Amino acid sequence: MADVDRSDPDLKFLVVDRNAFSDPATQAEWSQKRLVWVPHETAGFVAASMKRAQGEEVEVELVETSKKVLVSRDDMQKMNPPKYDKQEDMADLTCLNEASVLHNIKERYYSGLIYTYSGLFCVVVNPYKRLPIYTEKIIEIYKGKKRHEVPPHVFAITDIAYRSMLQDREDQSILCTGESGAGKTENTKKVIQYLAYVAASKPKSSSHLPATNEGGLSFGELEQQLLKANPILEAFGNAKTVKNDNSSRFGKFVRINFDASGYIAGANIETYLLEKARIIRQAPDERTFHIFYQLLLGSTQEFKSNILLEDAKNYTFMTQGGLRVPGIDDIEEFTATQNAMKVMGISDDDMTSIWRVISASLLFGNMEFKQERNTDQATLPDNTVAQKVAHLLGIQVTDLTKAFLKPRIKVGRDYVTKAQTKEQVEFAIEAIGKATYERLFKWIVTRINRSLDRTKRQGASFIGILDIAGFEIFELNSFEQLCINYTNEKLQQLFNHTMFILEQEEYQREGIEWKFIDFGLDLQPTIDLIEKPMGIMALVDEECWFPKATDKSFVEKLVTSHAVHPKFVKSDFKSTADFSILHYAGQVNYSAAQWLMKNMDPLNENIVQYLQASQDPFVCHIWKDAEIVGMAQQAMTDTQFGRVTRKGMFRTVSQLYKEQLSKLMVTLRNTNPNFVRCIIPNHEKKAGKINAPLVLDQLRCNGVLEGIRICRQGFPNRIPFQEFRQRYELLTPNVIPKGFMDGKKACEKMIEALELDPGLFRIGQSKIFFRAGVLAHLEEERDLRITDLVVKFQAYCRGLLARRNYQKRVQQLNAIRILQRNCAAYLKLRNWQWWRLYTKVKPLLQVTKNDEKVMQKENELKEITEKLHHHEAEVQNLDKQYQQALEEKNILAEQLQAETELCAEAEEMRARLAARKQEMEEIIHDMEARIEEEEEKVLKSGEERKKLQQHIQDLEEQLEEEEAARQKLQIEKVQAEAKMKQFEEQLVASDDFKEKFGKDKKNLEEKLSDVSATLAEEEEKAKHLLKLKAKHESTIGELEDKLRKDNQQKQEVERAKRKCETELGDMKEQVLERKQQVEEIQLQLGKREEEVAQALMKVDEEAAAKANAQKALRELESQLGEVVEDLDAEKEARNKAEKQKRDLNEELEALKNELLDSLDVTAAQQELRTAREKELANIKKSLEDETSNHEQMTTDMRHKHSHEISQINNQLDQLKKTKTQAEKGKSQLEAELADLANELKATSGNKQEAERKRKQLENHAGELNAKLTESESRCTEAQERLGKILNEMESMGSQLQEAETRASQASKSTDGLEAQLSEVAANLEEETRQKLAVNSKLRALENEKEHLLEQVEEEEGKAKTLEKNLTTASQQLADARRKAEEESEQVAKLEEYKKKQMKDFEEMQHRMEEVQSSNEKLDKSKKKMSAELDDANIELDSHRSKVLELEKKQRNFDKILAEEKMNGERISTERDNAERDAREKETKLLNLNRGLEELQAQLDESERSRRQLQAELDDLVNTQGTADKNVHELEKAKRQLEQELVEQKTQLEELEDELQQTEDQKMRLEVNMQALKTQFERDLAAKEEAGEEKRRGMAKQIRDLEAELDEERKQKQAAVNAKKKLETDYKDLESTMDMNNKLKEDALKQLKKLQQAMKEIQRDAEEAHASKNEVLQQSKDLEKKIKALESDLVQMQEDLSAAERARRTAESERDELAEELSSSGSKGALAIDEKRRLDARIAALEGELEEEQTQSEMLMERARKAQISIEQLTTELAGERGNAQKMENSKMMLERQNKELKVKLEEVENSNRAKAKAAIAALESKVSNLEEQLSAEAQERMLAAKGNRKLEKKIKELLMQLEDERRHADQYKEQNEKTNGRMKAMRRQLDEAEEEISREKAHRRKAQRELDDFVESNESMNREINNLKNKLRNSGNSSGRANRRTELSMLASRPDMGDMLGVGGMSSPLTVSSEDLSTRSASPRYNSTFNDDK
Repeated sequence: MADVDRSDPDLKFLVVDRNAFSDPATQAEWSQKRLVWVPHETAGFVAASMKRAQGEEVEVELVETSKKVLVSRDDMQKMNPPKYDKQEDMADLTCLNEASVLHNIKERYYSGLIYTYSGLFCVVVNPYKRLPIYTEKIIEIYKGKKRHEVPPHVFAITDIAYRSMLQDREDQSILCTGESGAGKTENTKKVIQYLAYVAASKPKSSSHLPATNEGGLSFGELEQQLLKANPILEAFGNAKTVKNDNSSRFGKFVRINFDASGYIAGANIETYLLEKARIIRQAPDERTFHIFYQLLLGSTQEFKSNILLEDAKNYTFMTQGGLRVPGIDDIEEFTATQNAMKVMGISDDDMTSIWRVISASLLFGNMEFKQERNTDQATLPDNTVAQKVAHLLGIQVTDLTKAFLKPRIKVGRDYVTKAQTKEQVEFAIEAIGKATYERLFKWIVTRINRSLDRTKRQGASFIGILDIAGFEIFELNSFEQLCINYTNEKLQQLFNHTMFILEQEEYQREGIEWKFIDFGLDLQPTIDLIEKPMGIMALVDEECWFPKATDKSFVEKLVTSHAVHPKFVKSDFKSTADFSILHYAGQVNYSAAQWLMKNMDPLNENIVQYLQASQDPFVCHIWKDAEIVGMAQQAMTDTQFGRVTRKGMFRTVSQLYKEQLSKLMVTLRNTNPNFVRCIIPNHEKKAGKINAPLVLDQLRCNGVLEGIRICRQGFPNRIPFQEFRQRYELLTPNVIPKGFMDGKKACEKMIEALELDPGLFRIGQSKIFFRAGVLAHLEEERDLRITDLVVKFQAYCRGLLARRNYQKRVQQLNAIRILQRNCAAYLKLRNWQWWRLYTKVKPLLQVTKNDEKVMQKENELKEITEKLHHHEAEVQNLDKQYQQALEEKNILAEQLQAETELCAEAEEMRARLAARKQEMEEIIHDMEARIEEEEEKVLKSGEERKKLQQHIQDLEEQLEEEEAARQKLQIEKVQAEAKMKQFEEQLVASDDFKEKFGKDKKNLEEKLSDVSATLAEEEEKAKHLLKLKAKHESTIGELEDKLRKDNQQKQEVERAKRKCETELGDMKEQVLERKQQVEEIQLQLGKREEEVAQALMKVDEEAAAKANAQKALRELESQLGEVVEDLDAEKEARNKAEKQKRDLNEELEALKNELLDSLDVTAAQQELRTAREKELANIKKSLEDETSNHEQMTTDMRHKHSHEISQINNQLDQLKKTKTQAEKGKSQLEAELADLANELKATSGNKQEAERKRKQLENHAGELNAKLTESESRCTEAQERLGKILNEMESMGSQLQEAETRASQASKSTDGLEAQLSEVAANLEEETRQKLAVNSKLRALENEKEHLLEQVEEEEGKAKTLEKNLTTASQQLADARRKAEEESEQVAKLEEYKKKQMKDFEEMQHRMEEVQSSNEKLDKSKKKMSAELDDANIELDSHRSKVLELEKKQRNFDKILAEEKMNGERISTERDNAERDAREKETKLLNLNRGLEELQAQLDESERSRRQLQAELDDLVNTQGTADKNVHELEKAKRQLEQELVEQKTQLEELEDELQQTEDQKMRLEVNMQALKTQFERDLAAKEEAGEEKRRGMAKQIRDLEAELDEERKQKQAAVNAKKKLETDYKDLESTMDMNNKLKEDALKQLKKLQQAMKEIQRDAEEAHASKNEVLQQSKDLEKKIKALESDLVQMQEDLSAAERARRTAESERDELAEELSSSGSKGALAIDEKRRLDARIAALEGELEEEQTQSEMLMERARKAQISIEQLTTELAGERGNAQKMENSKMMLERQNKELKVKLEEVENSNRAKAKAAIAALESKVSNLEEQLSAEAQERMLAAKGNRKLEKKIKELLMQLEDERRHADQYKEQNEKTNGRMKAMRRQLDEAEEEISREKAHRRKAQRELDDFVESNESMNREINNLKNKLRNSGNSSGRANRRTELSMLASRPDMGDMLGVGGMSSPLTVSSEDLSTRSASPRYNSTFNDDK
């Protein structure tokens, strides 16, 4: 603070005199008393001196009371030395502890100093009085100053933020926190006032008072609006509390935007957590918001009547009436508020609407309701107040009252009117009142923001001021305190992160070994406890969805979820709190009362709808976008079909606040934060009083002590090397040797001598760092050493003074003796005559030597004249040189003019570049705005995604509920239908039994005979079918043998291919084999198409069944609606019945016992469900593994197929040669077609026989299904091969055409071959058509077969009914019926098994197709993503490298810039000094020139005088009398001339010394420039290394963060799954509760349902087991297929090698044919044609060979790429396996829990079985009677059960598909989010890099310009120095001669010289000899005195 005048009276309350604390007496007292701090109850800590130690305790004596106390060592805290009292920055305290901080704040506060720094903090203590520290003069003092140059002040923090924003182009934020009444709002206003003054766009006036801002400071319109926003917000958002008369009851974030030039461009205000509950009720001695009192007192009576205002006492919501606040005039405040609203541009109409809404919100509380006697319905006897409210809000009175008393609630699809009690109506009234005022407040804020953001200037950056409540700890804290404390946790985490990052960056700069500590993570567990999923806020939101949830249930869930959390504390039984949280400020007890209601903030939907449709446009506007929690949300209860929820309809208070806070934290993290902590000194609002415990609590809550804790972890005290050496070198004498030593080495030696612990200090590059308290210890030792040294020094000084006094006395004594002796001698000689004669004669002895002296003088005169001539010649030469110098000067002036013109051009260029830079900055700002918009869009999309996920969860829950309801209804339906059919059959049987009995008997006898005959025929048919089966098996074996033989022949043929003679034949055979394979594939393709058609028909049937099911579903939904209406009625009855709950406790216990009985069923169901889920999970895993393996196999097969295709293309050319062989194949195909026709005829002839043999064929079909699946899989593979082959054939066809165009010579032969090929293709097409026709016929036959099967099933059903009616017949008939029943049961089982197999087969086909399609899509997307990812990685690497280079360059340039600035300033000062010297020397030169001219004139005069003197001398020679006198005069003149000569010489020497000094300065400047360059290069290298290290650290942090993010996502997913499972289990338990309540009513129905459920469960288990076996079988089949594919792969490789060999043989054959053709040249024209054809064929083969080689190379490259992708996939697969392993572990845990539950269930079952057996024994008799009736309905039940099972299977399949799709969607979304995040990070890095590039370019240009300027100035300085040297040399010579001439003239003009010199030969004491002059001029002392005089 060197620039601050401490004696200024305006700085009385800001500056303290530091000299008062450096008193050595106080320092000695402190070190002598050993003072420490000890705790005290009221004063916090008091000073005490240590007396003696007693173990762990120490006896201390209190300073104030002199009382001795025993204190524990842990409770004592060290005291700082007195020099640290009233320290401006508490981080500089050597002892950092609570007591020292409190003492420093108290001392400063008592001195009127309310601002104190604490590291990054600025701590403010409320003074409770007006201080003159906010005037314009103070603002001017702080404007543009650095923090250490001025005393602590909020203006300093603001100015730092403002200057940092302008210089670094980085957004800033100022965070003001503290308790209510601590001064947050006032400091926020001062910050805004300072910014409005400093950044105002208009000039500021000179005389004003800035404390009020009214007429004092003159700002622009925007600045005035910014200042006037505070009165409006204070009027509508501030209120009187017990602690503060003007307490802000909301938090705000004021964002002030600035343009590039630093002017205010706009502003924006965001608000948080308005305390709207203050509207309806206030505590004692508190008021509601100021605006209510201002409106009631400040408005006129007429205006009050217009808006229906009354006295404050008449309003219920104003519980304290018109309470006045001392010092606040509400009338004046109302006028000020209105003026501020006018300045903000709010119109009179809007203001009137605002007052109307405020009046309406007050009148809501005056509506009085009463309760009816008979019912709970509330009534409104007097609706006058309601009329007033309706009039003010623009709605109808009837609508208003009806909406409050009987609101309409949506239940399902209908609306129901609900009766409201008095309490409910009053609650709704209060909620609407609060919501109305809140909507009004939000509208006012948005209106202010619109006014503040109207400027046209573009905002480049901003400063945000956060005014939010600090940490609050009351006895009991509610939901609001949790939100405030949660915010402060986040802000403290930001501070910790910011503070210690800066601290550790300094450690890194200084090169200190330090492990990075993220102190922000200390608060992360508490933040996670509040905000993470399953945290406190998430649980509050979750409980809000449950209508039966209460605050108690929320607390129970919270305790169960977080009982183990380290930051969560359960409440004791004695405490009134529900739970506690360990915040950084301490433990906070929370009460969960009304948390759910506060979080939901429910409103009456009907009132909101009426307000949204209001006739008043203002009311309609403020309510237009309201998000509400309606009463329907509150009124939700459970139904027997599940819960009907309305999720996604609204957002809770906690969700909104979390969103606001997250946005705020993102903004703050993107800014450079500045912290202001406000502290309230006492609750009495008294100035100059401090309550120490209160201040300590606030320091703890504000994070000041937390910051001190962080400082203790590091090295808070630091001293530069020079200062440390200077201050503490006396502690280590003789350690540092004499001479120069580097400061670092000197400090290291001093530390070694001091023997400090290595953990207490660190030595950096320029400073030495110490732990807290080390410097205090060193200060103590230094004080002791200084006291010793001072004592010794005083003793030495006293001795020295005594010795000097003694010597002085001795010298005086000797001098007195000498004086006495001389006086005595003089007294003796004074009267002696000879002495008198001696004294008179002695001067006359020199007269005899006059002649000699005259001769000497003449000689000297001659010498002087010669010298004079010589000097004249030199003067002429100097004149010439002077003229030359003038010419050079003119030339240099012209050059200087040219340079100035160039400089002007460069300045213009710089201005243009600056404009361009401004444009680029604007473009960058636009891009940043776009990026922000895109980020907002991404956030919105994320929110929409979350909403969709919630919607999907809701749909799933509803589906489960509907499924349960459907099952219940189905059971009831089956029971009702069974009863109806029983009654009908009994009635029909009783009527027609007698008539039909005889007929039935006859018919049965006839049918018995027919059945016996049919049985015999069926047995014969079964034998025949067995024979056919054996024949088919034998034919299959023969075919397999043939296959083996064919393979052997193929191998033999491949071996024979080596021979040249048989090679062509082998190739032809291979072509035939390939053709047969193509034909077989085509046949398989036809079969596959038939199967697809069948599958499509089945899909149509399923769609029809689905439509029927949907119809039934709609009917069920209508029934469900009716049931829901009944349920609503039951709900009302239940609400009444809850009052009689106590009487029904005994019945409830009985119900519990029955519930235990019924748990058997639920346990079994849960076991089956878990088993199914496990099997499904296993099946899914196996399917996924198979698909992955299949994908790998397909990729391998593609490469192999490509090789095969190349071979086939070679063979196609040979096919053209072998047309005859194709014709043979055609005939064979025709023969096969004839065989197929015969087979069709045979099948049509055997149609009837097939119907009879149906049972045997069904058994055989079950065996053949497995083979069918294998054949179908082979068919699909072959189909894929065929498709690939056809594609390759098409591509090769195009290549063939190109080759044919090249081979023009062989065009004739190729045309013929192409015609043959077209004929073959036509034949193939005809064959395929015939095959399709055959396939269609086969389909028709299969349809007929299915129809007949259905008829058979119907006949069997009829037969079963007939057999049931034959129970009363004879024993023979009974035996026959039993046999028939057994057979029919077997048939039914076989049919069911067949249908299941077919369905499973179809499902597996669909799944395989879907999986294949999805795999193909995934492959494509994966390839695209991998390519994009590779590109992105490459770009990211390049960008990272660029960013790193730019960061290095930026840091280097920053350092260089700072150093260059320092050097520039130093050089500019030196340049200024040099220019000043140059000017002075120029003036001297001009003076010297003038003096030279004068001397020239004097020289002429002296010449004249010389001549006169020469004449006089001649006369003197003649005259003898006056000779002595002339000699004396001449000697005197000579001496004067010599003296002047010496003076001229000294002047010349001085001028030469000055020239030498200037040359030395020039050399120093050059050396400094060279040193600066080398230092710059060295610093550049060091910065690059530091940047590289920082980049590595950042990369490592990014990797760690990504890993942590992945782990958190996995944990989150697992937690969500567990949560879903628990929710489903919870819902299942609730449904079982309802079921058990119903089962209680009828035990018989319950027993039947349980038996049916057990049967169905057994069937499901059997089905699941069968499906599991099928899946295992399929997996085995897939393994077989894989092995077969591998063998095919080997075979294809062999084929490839064979083709290569065939190519070689073809080449050899080509050579042989060429030789034969050359030898047989004499053959005829046919041979020539054959030769040409063969040549063309050879050329084509060569081209094809080349193409095949290129293709093979391409395929190898593809294979290489595929191998790389496979490796990547394997790595991903390993990661997925790790995840699967984690899931498997969690699954094992769940299974373990399941087993434990099963054990418990078995125990419960065993206990319940004993009870159930007795009931079963009693009921079995009844069951036996009922079984006969049930048997008749068994068939219908079986059919219904089949249909139900089908539907259930379809539903399960759909659910599984849904789950798969959801899982894929989640994976894609996660990948998308990751890529988006990476792209955003890359974009941010790009933007930052571009900004850094622009900055670096600007810095580089500036540095280059400055360097050029320095070089130019250096050159100009050199030129000026040279000119000065020349001028000074010239002036020195001329001035010497001129001075001599003037002196001679002066001697000649003064004849009285002899009188002045004295008489005779006595020498005057004034005369000085020439030797003396020369010696004195040579002495340095003389030179220095001469220079000083000069």
